Amino acid sequence: MKQLFVHCTRNATHSALMEDGRLAEFSVEKSEGTSLVGNLYIGRVVNVLPGMQAAFVDIGLPKNAFLYVDDALHPHLDKQPKVKPSITELLKPGDERIVQVMKEPLGGKGARVTTHYSLPGRWLVYMPEADYVGVSKKIENDQERNRLKSLAEQLREPGEGMILRTNSEGESAEALLEDLKALRGVWRDIVSRASHLSAPIELHRDFGLVQRMVRDVFTPDTEELVLDDENAYQEAAAYLRQTAPSLADRVHLYKENTPLYDKMGINDQLDKAFKQRIWLDSGGYLVWDQTEALTVIDVNTGKYIGNVDLEETVFRTNLEAAAEIARLLRLRDVGGIIIVDFIDMETEEHRQLVVQQLEGTMKRDRTKCQVLGWTRLGLLEITRKKARANVESFLYETCAACKGKGKIYIR
Repeated sequence: MKQLFVHCTRNATHSALMEDGRLAEFSVEKSEGTSLVGNLYIGRVVNVLPGMQAAFVDIGLPKNAFLYVDDALHPHLDKQPKVKPSITELLKPGDERIVQVMKEPLGGKGARVTTHYSLPGRWLVYMPEADYVGVSKKIENDQERNRLKSLAEQLREPGEGMILRTNSEGESAEALLEDLKALRGVWRDIVSRASHLSAPIELHRDFGLVQRMVRDVFTPDTEELVLDDENAYQEAAAYLRQTAPSLADRVHLYKENTPLYDKMGINDQLDKAFKQRIWLDSGGYLVWDQTEALTVIDVNTGKYIGNVDLEETVFRTNLEAAAEIARLLRLRDVGGIIIVDFIDMETEEHRQLVVQQLEGTMKRDRTKCQVLGWTRLGLLEITRKKARANVESFLYETCAACKGKGKIYIR
């Protein structure tokens, strides 16, 4: 059972996705500034660095954005040159380009931008210049994949591209066309605005958190959406009445005196999920250490002593840990390189079953994850795409007294 809960305060909006009573995703957006990912700008090239095959682009933010050569080429691989050109052949200082933020400024780095434009709708992602059709890998039925791809090929205009989202499974041609027309109109407005404006300037801003979650997360298998703010409730209900009227009656306004996140146990689950030591149901535990670029997770048997032998105890602990790690990577929105030190296992079969458990649970993650395999030291390497600052940075600040061993709760 999937449920979506939105809590609004004066300073921020919080979104929590529950799956079978357990917290699966959590997002925060500060009131003073929405997420930049998906926004489009007219940018002015400031520096071109052939040694890095990249350019720095002024889009009006405190730090210049970073445009890599691959993101400046045609979005269709078959239409790119066989020999990758130098960035100096594509851009020069003073050039103005429409760019889209694909990764927010993190740490001391500016935003990463691209010219591979994409506009997400409820059923599809519209790519005005991509010239190809794709279907979400999470739609596994070959007949349905072929039906959707055929429909998309019929609906798109020359040069356009689109990706059919997981939500589109079973949808009619009329629903897809309505989504496509709306996104096509947004793109035409962007191009029209860009024709008479100069850099640096924002051209288009993606939805705020509430509408993004309704668009991207609130699917037919989600039983309810509960919001504790009247304005947010009206916003969500209006969007659903327009895009998915059959789901509009699943949206509810929470009016009880007990705070919504206390009533649903969300705050308690958050506190447990963001500790350095995380206990498993069996009595084992994880030790979680995170830096800007690397996350290290250590698995321990703890109080779990098993019932058969040492190998079975270790295997059962690792299996449970794999599922919990996949859930927590998604919940904590961890990006970059992840190294997991599972307890050593004797048999190759057990090692592969642990990887399968991890990969199986990761299929629920909307962010791209990849299990790279075991290192020679017996550590498991994972990567997860990082587009935004992780959730922990919104909820906690480093304790000034212990310099990082503890966190101060700032929700």
